[in-house]
Amino acid sequence: MMRVFINRLRRRLVRLLGFRMLFGEAGAPHSRIAPSTCIEGEAGLQLGDHVFIGQFNFIDAGAGLVIEEGVQIANFCSIVTHSTHNALRVNGRRSATLGGELPGYRKAAIRLGAYSFVGPHSLIEPGAVLGKGAMLCAYSQLRGEAPDFAIMAGQPARQVGDTRERDAALLARHPELREAYAAWSGVRL
Repeated sequence: MMRVFINRLRRRLVRLLGFRMLFGEAGAPHSRIAPSTCIEGEAGLQLGDHVFIGQFNFIDAGAGLVIEEGVQIANFCSIVTHSTHNALRVNGRRSATLGGELPGYRKAAIRLGAYSFVGPHSLIEPGAVLGKGAMLCAYSQLRGEAPDFAIMAGQPARQVGDTRERDAALLARHPELREAYAAWSGVRL
């Protein structure tokens, strides 16, 4: 009953804030997290600086979540470090009385690499890794590992491109950015 009251109070406070972006987190003064984003298991979150997390996301950091520098997470995304959907189905009612980690329970840390992008309405499953400079397209479901600079799309997500190709075209038009790009990526284009 108390949790229901707290959730209602939290929602009212969020509405009062008007969904304005908030700046600054402990150790990440340039990061921005929308007030409508729900972060569960916050003690397991390692947040880099210059991170943007948009509106209406659910982020479960209970099993460990590393969000490296410069990551962008759009709106309406779910990032979950645990999943009970198989465990509850196969264990049925006994899951309510046994407690603990049941057969079928999945729990694993997630890492989002530096300057990666998570498109709107995406799902990132337990144990997933999104490499640095990678892009997870809208409505995609990431399970497993996405290489550095991969463009991932689909359910489940598959590699459909490489962000370095896009970056090369942009850097050709703006050569003054090459040094900044090489500093985080380790790539000279």
